[in-house]
Amino acid sequence: MSTVVDQPVARAARRRPGALSLGLSRGALELKQFARTRPYLIFTLLFPVLIVLIFGAAFHGDAGGGVSWTQYFVTGMIASGLLATGFQNLAIQIPIERSRGVLKRLVGTPMPRSAYFIGKIVMVLVVSAISTAILLAMAVAFYGLALPDTATKWFTFAWVSLLGVTACTLLGIAYSSLARTGRAAPSMTTPVALVLQFISGVFFVYTGLPGWMQQIAAFFPLKWIAQGLRSVFLPEEFAAREVAHSWELGRVALVLAAWCVAGLILCLLTFRWTDKD
Repeated sequence: MSTVVDQPVARAARRRPGALSLGLSRGALELKQFARTRPYLIFTLLFPVLIVLIFGAAFHGDAGGGVSWTQYFVTGMIASGLLATGFQNLAIQIPIERSRGVLKRLVGTPMPRSAYFIGKIVMVLVVSAISTAILLAMAVAFYGLALPDTATKWFTFAWVSLLGVTACTLLGIAYSSLARTGRAAPSMTTPVALVLQFISGVFFVYTGLPGWMQQIAAFFPLKWIAQGLRSVFLPEEFAAREVAHSWELGRVALVLAAWCVAGLILCLLTFRWTDKD
């Protein structure tokens, strides 16, 4: 009798979708929610475009090595877009979902917890790809930025972007646990992102910043993402204007990989499904 009863249960278990399948479905849902939430859509996709247009119209000049200041600035904004979609977006979005009880309800369902994070990762990857494509199209059309002309540079662009957005995503998930409530998340996250942009060579030429700022920025991933992207889109001669007078791509890979590992460990140790209160 028990065998007869167990057969339908076993068949149902075999038909139950796995964590990856559920995560991809969750990712599609995350993208729909993102597209329908105007603040996320405007801040993540349109705000970087607006900043490029404003700074491109207001500031002119040469960053050195035959590179205009706008071309230098656009490569930094592409890196900043990865920070916004990975770190800033998740560090604000997750606490809001936690405060609304969304995470607590998800924990009470049969869905594997990993599916929630897979969904977030899918959303970040798609949105960051769209953001990067928009900024690149604008830079090529209006500011004379040259696209990579070799397979090596495209490969560098791929691994710098992938490692960068992975590090930012993991750090955004970990940082989301610092906010006690969803209401506090924007005020805790936005200043951090802005400060990192100012000291990491996004709004200013990195070597023109004070030495102590450079040392602080070198500890965080944004500086290395921006430097890796400059190696892709700026002339080879510009490497002489970097701090080490080279692109240091090996160190870029090492630092970003280290932040991916550190971010994963922090996620495992700190992530919360309910508010501290």
